[in-house]
Amino acid sequence: MSKPKLLVVEDDEGLAMQYKWGFPAWRVVLAGDRAEAEAAARREKPAVVLLDLGLPPDPEGVSEGFATLEALRRLNPLLPVVVSSGQDQKANMLRAVALGAYDFCPKPADLGVLRIVLERALRLRELEEENQRLAAAPRTSPIQGILTADERMLAVCRQVERLASVAVPVLLLGESGTGKEALARALHDMGPRAEKPFVAINAAAIPETLLESELFGHEKGAFTGAIRQVIGKFEQANGGTLFLDEIGDLPLALQAKLLRFLEEQTIERLGGRTPIKVDVRLVSATNQPLESQAAEGRFRADLLYRLNAVTIRIPPLRDRGQDVLLLARAFLARDAREFGRRLRGFDAAAEAALLAHPWPGNVRELQNRVRRAALMSEGPLVSANDLELAAPQTAEAVEAGEGMGEAGFDLRAARLRAERETILRALAHAGGSLAQAARLLGISRPTLYTLLETHGIAAPRGEAQDPVDAA
Repeated sequence: MSKPKLLVVEDDEGLAMQYKWGFPAWRVVLAGDRAEAEAAARREKPAVVLLDLGLPPDPEGVSEGFATLEALRRLNPLLPVVVSSGQDQKANMLRAVALGAYDFCPKPADLGVLRIVLERALRLRELEEENQRLAAAPRTSPIQGILTADERMLAVCRQVERLASVAVPVLLLGESGTGKEALARALHDMGPRAEKPFVAINAAAIPETLLESELFGHEKGAFTGAIRQVIGKFEQANGGTLFLDEIGDLPLALQAKLLRFLEEQTIERLGGRTPIKVDVRLVSATNQPLESQAAEGRFRADLLYRLNAVTIRIPPLRDRGQDVLLLARAFLARDAREFGRRLRGFDAAAEAALLAHPWPGNVRELQNRVRRAALMSEGPLVSANDLELAAPQTAEAVEAGEGMGEAGFDLRAARLRAERETILRALAHAGGSLAQAARLLGISRPTLYTLLETHGIAAPRGEAQDPVDAA
């Protein structure tokens, strides 16, 4: 009962029995037509299907076989189906792969070859099930609101934990969309100021003429239209934390006032003359090179020295390995609940596209793409097209500058693409460990190195080729 189930859809009873006794490592379930195949797929939940195209009522043709393939794929899009036929092999091969078949074996089939193909299909199914298990498993993060399994991002979280209890200024460096505000809020929420205000302001989003008033407030009559006294962000955050985003866009005049606050913990409202004492922890952030700006005179060097006493560098999403899939699955699960959609995850091409995309907008871009795809997807699995991402080309196609053949149905290219996608998913599940990824794929590490080179996949950082393995 522990053997994997193989559904064999074959109307030739003699051949069906040959398959039944020829695959001792499987628990073989037989079906003779489309109705029996669908019933068996629902009842037995097979791991893999071996499907003959010549089924009644069209045993001499292929129409019923392809209809059965489509029916099985509708029942379970993740079910690997190996198609077997002795008729018009090339045309049927292309059509079967286009309809989602895992592989095609011509008749008469060699049982040894079939065993290898079925074992590979089973391994693919196991990887897909591991995908689902990891997506559904509860995950913990050192910081609430931060989902990561990447060691560099976990190191950032540990820095935040250590710094939360002290009131020193912190400078967050990272590209737009990497989660700087979430980390700033974590610094506040995990420290002694958690019950006090957390106030955020984006220096780049406010006109320069209004920014001083927004930050420091103004007195009545300070300028035309100032009909009453206004409290600025510093006073609003008194006792708590002020998050000043895009600090690199702060004008030089305001940089001087900010430096005074850092040195004396006092501010002056616009139009005011009395220093006001405030107790505020400052957390600033930027995606700009402040050192270069200071060298060019566009940012005060003395302010930079005060701000970067503690600097946290946030890695971009493209450098966080499996976090792309981890975050995408979490966003999809949340959006599916919100929209009332029954979405099971991403198909293989979508996962490969997610891993290949450079993510210039980082986590914010990923979140928006997944949210849009959750609304637009027409099936249970989100596709690369739903994400508006291009599926990666195979290494051979890229090198040769070729397309995917007529109507996009080139069997060799399809197999290479599936191989590349499976390798990428295995690396993601293994957390970048080549040894573990090789075990998942059922190959040796030298073979994995060769495949990485063939498909143009960069080895994860910190993974050097072992001299023994390379021999």
